[in-house]
Amino acid sequence: MLKKLSEQDFSVLRGPLESGRQSPNSLASVLVLGIFLQALFFYLTYNIAGKYTIYPNFESIKTIHMWLTGIIILLSLLFAIPVVFNKMEKLQYFLSIIMTQNFSVFLYLGPLFLLGEQDAATVESLLNLTWITLSIAGVLFIATWIRFYLLLKKGHYRAGSRNEEMRGKFETKSYIPIAVIGSTALVFLIQFVMKTGSSDLFETIMLVFLPFGIFYTLIFVLPEQLVILYCKIRFKSFNFDINGYLNTDRAAKNTRKVKQS
Repeated sequence: MLKKLSEQDFSVLRGPLESGRQSPNSLASVLVLGIFLQALFFYLTYNIAGKYTIYPNFESIKTIHMWLTGIIILLSLLFAIPVVFNKMEKLQYFLSIIMTQNFSVFLYLGPLFLLGEQDAATVESLLNLTWITLSIAGVLFIATWIRFYLLLKKGHYRAGSRNEEMRGKFETKSYIPIAVIGSTALVFLIQFVMKTGSSDLFETIMLVFLPFGIFYTLIFVLPEQLVILYCKIRFKSFNFDINGYLNTDRAAKNTRKVKQS
């Protein structure tokens, strides 16, 4: 699908790269910070939230996730080294996506483990909630991907091709299916929490609804991350040179180089 689109159709997506927010140096700093945060999230998820949970196969999930997180941490340390990420910029960006989605796994499992500590919780109800919430996440990803592709196809990510008012109107309408999916997830969560008998509203909001909300938000931004990765693979202008400058279209008469932060 994306092969039919030209480089100009993706030009707006260069914004985070031009600003330096997603330059190799910036991503290296994020990866280093992510090393400590992933260790913290692992402890909070499995030693605090999952301490008394009845969630099925808890120990197996913990072991597998520990090894996967350990591999991500080691790779993060490796790709934070300039001599490495300067030669493998695309892999560094891919790793940053993997790390981000690993946080989404923590934010997804934590509330499930906490709900598994409720007196009324059962293994069957927890598995049903898991399948429902994962199915909603899958539908959300597909809907977001379709929405993003339509925006690209209609030229809304082509620099200067549309005025901001028209772009805003189209994007607002395209959020309607996403809002419906999010509302469906919220209804299922509320029903489950009510059935398990959780009485502390503030604790439920902070430890269940908020993490789930962030989890779905990370799923929502995943298609854009993947498209930027695709652009880095396909177009040289989405990558940085050895001196830390963003490459530009060779065909342009006046190339513009932006120093990464």
